[in-house]
Amino acid sequence: MKLSEIISLLESFAPLSYQESYDNSGLLIGNEQQDITSALVTIDVTEEVIDEALKKGSNLIITHHPLMLSGIKKITGKSLPERLIISSIRNNICIYAAHTNLDNVSSGVNARICEKLGLINCKILKPAKGTLRKLVTFIPPEHTDKVRTAVFKAGAGVIGEYDQCSYNLDGYGTFRGSENTNPFTGEKGKLNVEKEIRFETVFPENLQTAVTNALLKAHPYEEVAYDIYPLLNVSERTGSGMTGEVPEPLKTDQFLEKLKNVFNSKTVRYSKIVRDKINKVAVCGGSGSFLIHEAIGSGADIFITGEIKYHEFFEACGKIILADIGHYESEQFTKEIFYELLIKNFPKFAVHLSEVNTNPINYL
Repeated sequence: MKLSEIISLLESFAPLSYQESYDNSGLLIGNEQQDITSALVTIDVTEEVIDEALKKGSNLIITHHPLMLSGIKKITGKSLPERLIISSIRNNICIYAAHTNLDNVSSGVNARICEKLGLINCKILKPAKGTLRKLVTFIPPEHTDKVRTAVFKAGAGVIGEYDQCSYNLDGYGTFRGSENTNPFTGEKGKLNVEKEIRFETVFPENLQTAVTNALLKAHPYEEVAYDIYPLLNVSERTGSGMTGEVPEPLKTDQFLEKLKNVFNSKTVRYSKIVRDKINKVAVCGGSGSFLIHEAIGSGADIFITGEIKYHEFFEACGKIILADIGHYESEQFTKEIFYELLIKNFPKFAVHLSEVNTNPINYL
């Protein structure tokens, strides 16, 4: 299988446009046209993980955390990232990372945390802004269904749990073609007035090329008139963190014990107990303390994440319980997302879950 096929699948699930500005997701090492024999999925890339890939015959490592977030100016082998780059290239191993883009999709890291905790009615905690676009075009009435279907098939028209959403308005358009034109309707060199349907629909920004191509291919006009507008609406399908509800409220001490067991945390650091029972829960895998105030605003009883600094615990302000379960612990199930996605779409492709515990933190 070509690496490009795997990348296409991963990026259809977690588009690179959803990653944070500081991130470095995507193909880090390798050639998209390389033939891949099998993949090893992991949270981090370490020397032990590369050794494991070699033993299992995997020439692709799919990782959650990128090898490097900042630029590398030298490759001398003096630092761990440099040694990993040298080793992977020497052994012809490709490396692909899906980091904050996987955090920011509704079926990603935070959804998996909610699933492990058995939460229901889950929603994005801080929906992303500016990721939606609106398409407006003008279609001859008899071709509207064809164009609409093509644009919807490309991924446009989804609002929450509804799809094929659009607005359609009768009107008329005017145009005059030069002597070099071959108009679909009317005559060149003359002003033509034609009945048209104004068709509007929304789509996520990462699908703009696909939606535009579908429109141009299905539309009958020689020159297709269309507009694409950026929207300030929030997207309920992308963003940071997630909230959910416990099916049956649990006593706080029972919920904390469950939290420790589910994530196999050696220790759970938490703030003052200000709720007797836990009903609504906010979560964010990894370093999620930037969402403390959003978690408070959501009405959650507890906010669970992987890293909270000492002074940040004071931000609970007696309004919420903060729980730090460890960065690795909060993201350990990310491997399952990669694995399930690949197995579902490429059932005959060999995918291995890394058996290496890459957590750099030890506990007494």
